[in-house]
Amino acid sequence: MAALTTRLTGYAPYALALLRIVSGLVFLAHGSQKLFGLPPRTNPAPELASLLGVGGVLELVGGSLIVLGLFTRPVAFLLCGEMAFAYFLFHAPKNVYPTLNGGDAAILFCFVFLYLTFAGAGPLSLDAARRRA
Repeated sequence: MAALTTRLTGYAPYALALLRIVSGLVFLAHGSQKLFGLPPRTNPAPELASLLGVGGVLELVGGSLIVLGLFTRPVAFLLCGEMAFAYFLFHAPKNVYPTLNGGDAAILFCFVFLYLTFAGAGPLSLDAARRRA
């Protein structure tokens, strides 16, 4: 068991990078849906100057930067705050339970981005490439 733990620990930085990339892609999809209707949505596109419009821009740009691993810590901190704000403003008033108020994704994104704020982007990132250069 110790050998397996040691072997898996060696892959932890790559698991971090995978978590960052997949989370960024899913987050990016939320922004592209809000702003461009890709994938198609049932509601009309929000005004850019509205809270949903600003959220869409943060999700699109922030998600892209997270996928690339560029400026990961400050971007993740900003997106963590956006998700906390979104949860308490849009989801929590509907119901106490996240599975009933539709806020479970916002909570998960909030804490994944909080983790990335402290852990950084990992080895497969532009942040790592910039450090090496």
